[in-house]
Amino acid sequence: MVEGSMTQGAGQGPAMRTETLRDFRVPVAEPVPYGVPGALPEEAPVYGEYPAYYGEGAPLPPQPSVPPQPAGPPQPPMGQAPASGGPVPADGDEDGEGYDEGYTPTQRDLPVISRGGPGDTVQVQYVPQESPAAGPGPLYVVGDVHGYLDELVHELQAQGLIDADRRWSAGNARIWFLGDFTDRGPDGIGVIDLVMRLSAEAAAAGGYCKALMGNHELLLIGAKRFGDTPVASGAGTATFQAAWLLNGGQRTDMERLEDVHLQWMQRLDAAVLEDGHLLLHSDTTAYLDYGDSVEDVNDTIHELLNRNDADITWDLFRKFTKRFAFRDEETGPQAVRELLDTYGGGRVVHGHSPIPYLLGEVGTEDGDASRGPEAVNGPHVYAEGLAIAMDGGVTMAGKLLVVQLPLND
Repeated sequence: MVEGSMTQGAGQGPAMRTETLRDFRVPVAEPVPYGVPGALPEEAPVYGEYPAYYGEGAPLPPQPSVPPQPAGPPQPPMGQAPASGGPVPADGDEDGEGYDEGYTPTQRDLPVISRGGPGDTVQVQYVPQESPAAGPGPLYVVGDVHGYLDELVHELQAQGLIDADRRWSAGNARIWFLGDFTDRGPDGIGVIDLVMRLSAEAAAAGGYCKALMGNHELLLIGAKRFGDTPVASGAGTATFQAAWLLNGGQRTDMERLEDVHLQWMQRLDAAVLEDGHLLLHSDTTAYLDYGDSVEDVNDTIHELLNRNDADITWDLFRKFTKRFAFRDEETGPQAVRELLDTYGGGRVVHGHSPIPYLLGEVGTEDGDASRGPEAVNGPHVYAEGLAIAMDGGVTMAGKLLVVQLPLND
């Protein structure tokens, strides 16, 4: 399996749970039936003020079985044996058995995972190792994609990172995706497949393509694992399945979701320090609840996810839906400094909160978008220059951002 992150391991003790804010859409009262919107209390805040998406009330189609892979030309031996342990069971494996305990770093001779189209069997092909260029290449970050595969391909091609065939063409360049690959847009699984394949191709060329865990990865993991199991929410009783639909979950993504995607998402890091930049998904200080170093944060979150507990996973999801911690002119810079003082780096780079919201350039509730997010054409530097926002608002007619660091601002 192609990995999307650095070597990571569990080993930290349980993290202290703290009360979270009601800052996203959750169903309340009795467990919400699949695909049926639940009533929200009047005081419940709206999750990022995104529009809600509801299903048609029909149950999810059964998980499709993967047909046998057709015979093909002999493949060279892979450079590395797969990680030990069995795959994540398709039914979620609620008692936690069947998950890999080890984690292996990406190597330059890993197979490439690709698809011919929706519903096709995952095909594996060998990527020959190339002579890497000396030293690390330029560093790029990618904001929230949310299933907009065509827009992602366009921006990567515009930066010369992939070619016309969607293959890695950037040599030893480095890319970090900031999370939120699925939901709201039409092809979240296609986005994940592309990133997984580029991870192997970039490594073969001496670069890398890696990704952080966003709150929507946690949401999709929870929807698949726990379905309509009730969880305790700050706004009442909720379920992952209802929250996933309410926050843009696409049924076609769930139909195409496979074990390899779940394992890849579960092993993503939550934070990384790269070239003096602290890369995070969410503009929140909730990361401080999980450790005093980047390594501690990642290990603790992985350990918590491996418990396969609905309430623990929900608590993680809730905390990483928090936003706007850096926006206030008085308290924002101090919040950023607290993270930088703890984890290192000179700037925080994050996704999660669309730049139009950070700037107040959003339409009214009746649909007036006259101040429209179309004006977004680059990252937003704020909090006394200590924070860089990378979510250009592609879900709201904004722009999907692919940017080279450091910024010349």
